[in-house]
Amino acid sequence: MVLLGNIYNKKTSYMIWVLILLALVIFLIAIRKHPVIARSNWHHHFDGLKFSSQEFYLRAEIAIKDKEIPGVSFSRVTYSQGGIFSAKREYLRVSRNEYVFDICAAPFGTDFFVSWWLGEKDDDFISKIPVLNTILGKNPKMKSYYQLDTEAMFRGSVHTGVLEAIDQLTDAKGIRLLSELERKPEVNVK
Repeated sequence: MVLLGNIYNKKTSYMIWVLILLALVIFLIAIRKHPVIARSNWHHHFDGLKFSSQEFYLRAEIAIKDKEIPGVSFSRVTYSQGGIFSAKREYLRVSRNEYVFDICAAPFGTDFFVSWWLGEKDDDFISKIPVLNTILGKNPKMKSYYQLDTEAMFRGSVHTGVLEAIDQLTDAKGIRLLSELERKPEVNVK
């Protein structure tokens, strides 16, 4: 009887650890799914046109680097298209301080699209503490004019770099340039 009790306790202990590990994995996936809070976006659909996503990312990165934005960095990130087991999509990430641009260039059926999402990193613990976030200048609802201006300059510079990459690729294929209306981003997406 004692032997059975020991086996039962070991199985129970093992199951508890498995459940804790599973909960931790689910928590980490949930955090990774929404790493930024979107503030603005832009997208354009190209009928019957194909680009190389990698070539677009390279051209966009070069155009943005040419702007010599202070403190900017580049990387590639992958997001699931849906749930955990869905296909992945690669984005070009352009970061500066708390701001993150995720740029996507991809086929969609027989067409192609380019989009970007500007967001803020959602990993600043201090920005979530009332009063302390205001004292330390981390309150997202109370940004200084300087913070708003540099966000606008960053957004404008990266958007212009994306448009330059589009212009290069469409010009090479004999496609018309985008109109002013098509070039305009949306701001303050919630």
